[in-house]
Amino acid sequence: MIELPEAAVLASQSNETIRGKRIRNVIAAHSPHKFAWYFGDPQDYGALLAGKVIGEAVSYGGQVEITASDARLLFSDGVNLRHVGPGQKPPDKHQLLLEFDDGAFLVGSVQMYGGVMAFPEGHNDNKYYLVAKEKPSPLTDHFDERYFDSLFDEGTAGLSLKAFLATEQRIPGLGNGVLQDILFNAKMHPKKKVASLSTAHRGLLFEAVKTILAEMVAAGGRDTENDLLGAPGGYKTRMSRNTVGQACAVCGTPIHKEAYLGGSIYYCLRCQRM
Repeated sequence: MIELPEAAVLASQSNETIRGKRIRNVIAAHSPHKFAWYFGDPQDYGALLAGKVIGEAVSYGGQVEITASDARLLFSDGVNLRHVGPGQKPPDKHQLLLEFDDGAFLVGSVQMYGGVMAFPEGHNDNKYYLVAKEKPSPLTDHFDERYFDSLFDEGTAGLSLKAFLATEQRIPGLGNGVLQDILFNAKMHPKKKVASLSTAHRGLLFEAVKTILAEMVAAGGRDTENDLLGAPGGYKTRMSRNTVGQACAVCGTPIHKEAYLGGSIYYCLRCQRM
């Protein structure tokens, strides 16, 4: 899934790989998918994008936005975004394929669900997109401890830390995947209630959010996800599907997996006690 680290990495790789390329051909909604989300009618994407030149790519939370002259491309959630070089064959199944003048491709393929969108600049009023653009990223200085403290209120007191961090777009791009290592670093259980946090605990959680997300981006994303070239990220997750059952690096206790709030949580029974 595209979360904040992967979005940042994909945007950076897009700027290095496809910026300046001209779009020669567009194929949208080629492979039917019930949970592929488009902006408007995907059959209009060809007229919107053909002939446009790829510009700067930026990330907003867990979304990647790529400029194409006066149009915008937006990829989010469970999209596999791949650059296919000249002379190489793109995958047969995809929800968006851009062919460039040099014979290279940019291909977006949805896994379980995801957004593959193209729209004129300024025309996307999707609330998740707008909120992600508006809120400060944990990768910036604007996301400081004072801002983090402002996210806590009476409505969050009864939430678990997983629900607090990964729902309601409180921190766009911070999802169920990246929160596992954040909470391990802070030595906090995913089910721990927000109301139980002391001022010192809030400070530890803030530092974990900033530190772990920065480490993930610097390493090229998590090893559970692939980058624009199809390679896994260089950040070795401590708590993920890749490590379940393995010994905790701190205490040696087997890493535990549990279903919770519509997804899986991974934690150390000794280091992250309730």
